[in-house]
Amino acid sequence: MMRFAYLGSGSKGNAAVIESGATRVLVDCGFGLRETEKRLQRLGLSADDLDAILVTHEHDDHLGGVARLARHHQIPVWLTRGTLAAWRDAPLELARCISPHEMFIIDDLQIQPYPVPHDAREPCQYVFSDGARRVGVLSDAGSVTPHMRAVLSACDALLIEFNHDVAMLEAGPYPESLKRRVGGSLGHLSNVQAAGLLGGIDCSRLRHLALAHLSETNNTPQLALSLAAAALGCTPDWLVCADQEAGLDWRELS
Repeated sequence: MMRFAYLGSGSKGNAAVIESGATRVLVDCGFGLRETEKRLQRLGLSADDLDAILVTHEHDDHLGGVARLARHHQIPVWLTRGTLAAWRDAPLELARCISPHEMFIIDDLQIQPYPVPHDAREPCQYVFSDGARRVGVLSDAGSVTPHMRAVLSACDALLIEFNHDVAMLEAGPYPESLKRRVGGSLGHLSNVQAAGLLGGIDCSRLRHLALAHLSETNNTPQLALSLAAAALGCTPDWLVCADQEAGLDWRELS
């Protein structure tokens, strides 16, 4: 069995747990040590249950809590060399460098990293597998590449960024420079871009879709869910959004 959950997702902090058998990994950690431990407890876990932390890139809402968590609980951290070079507080003794193009294995999990277009040093995202099922994770990408489509096709579960509604971003309170960054090709996926990704990949095996990294200022769950449902030809109640505060409870693939 595989399962996944979110500790929280959004611009104030991100962290997801992926589990297969006895293996559990944390993807990113943008929360402080005590907050992370509290959110893990909500899922019935402690930090000592984690076998690894996988980092996607160096932005604080993804990396800000990793160093303290890793050092305090002696958890190895897997990341690209570019992300490590951009990380000033890196726990070098716990770092395990990866190529964003080469699969690696942590106990019961096969992990395929893949590069994404984002304004970071060497960002990557991940697809996890137990050999039979695949869970694809994607956030913090400003555009969709053919390689992203290929890697995310035929997943059993997808955790996909639906960051912003373009009209809300354009009319919203962000300064123009931030609007250009968020909406640019190295920023974040809009609802339309994410829905277009879903419409352009093989979703025939898809049993779970979790929408992640929704902007609290420039999006609503209703807007994101409606576009995702239209792309898949399903009703919105089949889908879920990961929340900034509440995260997302366990979803299982058996």
